[in-house]
Amino acid sequence: MSTTTKSPKRVATVAYRVGKRSLAPYNSRYSPQKYTQAQLFACLVLKSFLKTDYRGVVQILNDCRDLRAAIELKHVPHFTTLQKASRRLLRSTPASQLLHGTARALKRGTKIKLAAMDSTGLEAGHISRYFVRRKRSKQLETAEQTHYRRWPKLAVACDCSNHMILSAVGGRGPGVDVNQFERILTPAAERYAIQSILADAGYDSESNHRFARQQYHIETIIPPKRGRPPLSGKPLKGTYREEMRIGFNRKTYGQRWQVETVMSMIKRNLGETVYARSYWSQCREMMLLVLTHNLAIILWLIRKLFYRASRAHLYVR
Repeated sequence: MSTTTKSPKRVATVAYRVGKRSLAPYNSRYSPQKYTQAQLFACLVLKSFLKTDYRGVVQILNDCRDLRAAIELKHVPHFTTLQKASRRLLRSTPASQLLHGTARALKRGTKIKLAAMDSTGLEAGHISRYFVRRKRSKQLETAEQTHYRRWPKLAVACDCSNHMILSAVGGRGPGVDVNQFERILTPAAERYAIQSILADAGYDSESNHRFARQQYHIETIIPPKRGRPPLSGKPLKGTYREEMRIGFNRKTYGQRWQVETVMSMIKRNLGETVYARSYWSQCREMMLLVLTHNLAIILWLIRKLFYRASRAHLYVR
């Protein structure tokens, strides 16, 4: 699946409904109560969906009456109000509530046959790759690509059947993936009944296999390629890694490309650049990308269900 909605009004409407279900109406009883938290969350989702900044989404809301009506917004908030709302709503606990709210199509305890996890790096800043390549080519007499020392890094676990993101962790790269396995899997495993999880060799370790299988009874399919290659016929250290070496399920592991599709959808539809400067601001921006992606998936699932219902109605005699 590579097609999602292109309607800002529909995305804002769904974001507003998810915010009303997942968040309290106001942050405090002593707040001005001019805007609800659900309305501010919908504005933040519009900012991510339209690939603009806080000032840009405020101007768009001023110009578009339909968008304001979709989220019942009587007055357009100041851009600093949205910036402060992002610091409050995209923190760990509220963001987890919103992520579970966007995945409400998958109710708690829903059985997920196959899930996959992976991480990707995002761009940080406005610098042009072409400019850097030309600049370095003049200095070094060879055209070279730019290499950042640090960059925003997003790791997700998704449902392979519908590309819905079940959990997400933001951070900075470069860095190894093996120590992030438990942190990514735990929120999804505690909410959903995952049968199998796919991951690339970057997550290969006996402790990761043991954590998923013994604590959550989830089958792990990870190629055992970390460390030195074993000698011919020599078993690997660890029961589960040796099990992967002997009977690796290549057919099921072939579905790991679904999480690669999720990363591609985020970068193509929402952009691959995080313009925030500080570490925590970048983490919040990446979480906003994840939430916006899930909202677009919800609209696709709704359209799919209506299509199936209409087709079933045609064949009813």
